[in-house]
Amino acid sequence: MSINELTEYIQQNWVEISGAVLSFIYLYFSIRQKTALWIVGILCSSLYLVVFFQSKFYAEVTLQLYYLAVSIYGWINWRFGKDKDSGARLSVKKTTAKQAAVLSAIMLVVFGAYYYALSRFTDSPLPLGDSFTVALAITATWMLARKMLENWLLFIVSNALCTGLFFYKELYPTAVLFIVYTLMAVVGYFRWKAAMKRADGKQSKKISKKK
Repeated sequence: MSINELTEYIQQNWVEISGAVLSFIYLYFSIRQKTALWIVGILCSSLYLVVFFQSKFYAEVTLQLYYLAVSIYGWINWRFGKDKDSGARLSVKKTTAKQAAVLSAIMLVVFGAYYYALSRFTDSPLPLGDSFTVALAITATWMLARKMLENWLLFIVSNALCTGLFFYKELYPTAVLFIVYTLMAVVGYFRWKAAMKRADGKQSKKISKKK
């Protein structure tokens, strides 16, 4: 690819490229548990609203709208939220069996609703894959806002599937981004798990000292 071709490509795809770059920053902040990730998330979602609408990934369009809303909630929750049990600042927790059951049920309902709408009322080329990845991402992002450890497991599956979808639609910068996302979601899971163990260890020591 020549310099002129590269320049032309960047000019034609600057929205997607900008969204991909900001998404790397978002991912870094997520893994490091930085509250600023939600501000970056608002910017990313705004850019990808345009990208996905133009590519006819309509479920992804609505997902970006959801991201905008949950980014506001996530920022408030990470900045001011507290654990119900300890009253301390919100920290990483495992998802309980009850929470997992409720979230699984909600995810299935979301998947079914999206698939019905996309297959019946739009010209989406991949309604099944689009709907499933969106249902996973919606659930995982809410879990991220609540600092549930297993959000990363859902993101691993969702990101891997999205990589294939984006290559199919020739959204190459975004496809590359999601390859990295998939790998870094694995890193995120183990970093959060380690952080949770450290926090639990400190809490245990405090309890022991009180006794």
